Amino acid sequence: MSSECVLCVENGGEVLWQDDFCRVVLVDEAGYPGFCRVILKQHTAEFSDLNAADRNRLMQLVFAVESAIRSTLQPDKVNLASLGNMVPHLHWHVIPRFKEDRHFPAPIWAEAARPDADKVSAKQLLALRIALQALTQ
Repeated sequence: MSSECVLCVENGGEVLWQDDFCRVVLVDEAGYPGFCRVILKQHTAEFSDLNAADRNRLMQLVFAVESAIRSTLQPDKVNLASLGNMVPHLHWHVIPRFKEDRHFPAPIWAEAARPDADKVSAKQLLALRIALQALTQ
């Protein structure tokens, strides 16, 4: 744990699921309902710093989150990204994408191409919360 790391001292979003290894949070990102992060609890910067079992454990959770997003929100695409340039703490972005979202087909961090479009209902977001809270590894 690093007192200088935002993901060590803050949740990084609404915690929907966690165990001793990592947590899944729903990110409050305007225009991107259902955007989740899978955040390793220990302060580690690089995926290759983990042993093989921990890498597999983390990726299985990323895949489970992607599956929950796909089944509840029916996005046109799901983006997976582990960047860490701004926050060097191992975490994965799991981002549902819709052809109508303001950046599609570019990355969500690009310049917006159109205004926001609500593609996800409150009912779908509730279903995603329930699905993620029920995760097991």
